Amino acid sequence: MAGSTVIARTAAPLRQQVVRLVREDILEGGLVPGQRLIESALCETYGVSRTVIREALRQLESEHLISVVPNLGPIVTVLTEKEIRSIYVVRAALEGLAGRLFAENATDSQCAKLKKLGDRLDKEYRKGNIESREHIKAEFYTLLTEGSDNAVLAESLSSMHARIAMFRRFAFVDESRIEPSIAELETIINAAAVTRDGDAAAAACEHHIQLAGELAIAEYMKRNKAILSEG
Repeated sequence: MAGSTVIARTAAPLRQQVVRLVREDILEGGLVPGQRLIESALCETYGVSRTVIREALRQLESEHLISVVPNLGPIVTVLTEKEIRSIYVVRAALEGLAGRLFAENATDSQCAKLKKLGDRLDKEYRKGNIESREHIKAEFYTLLTEGSDNAVLAESLSSMHARIAMFRRFAFVDESRIEPSIAELETIINAAAVTRDGDAAAAACEHHIQLAGELAIAEYMKRNKAILSEG
């Protein structure tokens, strides 16, 4: 943690503010895998009570961004290549199912919304920044899961996306992934909302996640090489 980030009191609960700031520190690399999260230091950094810090850490543990190690306490989660691959195998299956169900169940209105999002990819993804890319990708998944008309799947994907937040960030900052990502999203949108082809939509979603998984592994290993080699 670089410097102090004492939180200003706002209408949002303090716990949510701390969760957001610690999450961003992890996603941006300010807090690295394996780093201990010491409650007293976090209290001083954010200017909040130990109770607030503990509540925030419990939420981040539920998102798998931190892990609690016996006799050590909370640390930023360290993942192996095998663990990342396992996560993306499940993610590909879930998103493939979402694409298939959207093609089969989405209303005309939901299809129209997904197609309109495709029209915004040039401005908000290709010519956008990290924030706009994250925003439109989040909207894409909201529309996809709403159109799938399956609440259990939507809940599972929401949990999965929280778990892989740090990996999704890699795609938004890697310029070499911008054009392929746009092409993959356009293929998904066409199959799910235009031709309404469930098989094609599922395959396109799975392909998109398989490529994202390879990027996640490469970037995570590169950024954390020294830490992982110690293990």
